[in-house]
Amino acid sequence: MFTFKNFNIADWFSFYRIIISPLLLVLIWLDLRFAFSCFLLVSYLTDAIDGQLARKLKITSPRGSQLDSVGDQITLIMGLIGLLNFESDFIKTNLTLILIAFLPFVLQMFIAYYKYGKATAFHTYLAKLSAVVQSVFILWSLFFSPEYPLFYIMLIIGILETVEEITLIFMYDTWASDVKGIYWALRDKRRLENKQ
Repeated sequence: MFTFKNFNIADWFSFYRIIISPLLLVLIWLDLRFAFSCFLLVSYLTDAIDGQLARKLKITSPRGSQLDSVGDQITLIMGLIGLLNFESDFIKTNLTLILIAFLPFVLQMFIAYYKYGKATAFHTYLAKLSAVVQSVFILWSLFFSPEYPLFYIMLIIGILETVEEITLIFMYDTWASDVKGIYWALRDKRRLENKQ
């Protein structure tokens, strides 16, 4: 049964990222770049905290992993909308590169929903690195201005991470959370049990 009492503190950090998104949209609409950037920074900080908190308190769960993934995706989308609004010239100049990098992500989401009926929550090391680089690039761009070396690094790591996610989807017949990467998936008992 779905009740708010069933959620733990780490889940609430993930909820924050989801609940705050309408306010972020309002701040974009009001053209309040600094306020938007500050609230987005808080969202990224909650992302850094919730997983650490869940592991430290031993309250990790598949539901929490999925909630964290939804919060991550919403935060990324809010960051991209903010960039589109506040750094529109940069986005227009680099739209082709951005679309090339974004298409594998769309493909990965489609495959995941087709196979599992929901988004993945592998939380690989590469995904964590990609999220950190994305957040640094987005926040740096919003507080200061876009930097091309960081932009290119973000795109490359993002594409590599998406390729790894797609590979993991094909490796796991059933939905699984918290897989560190392909190397660890090859030894994962959950995957090997499903293959027998």
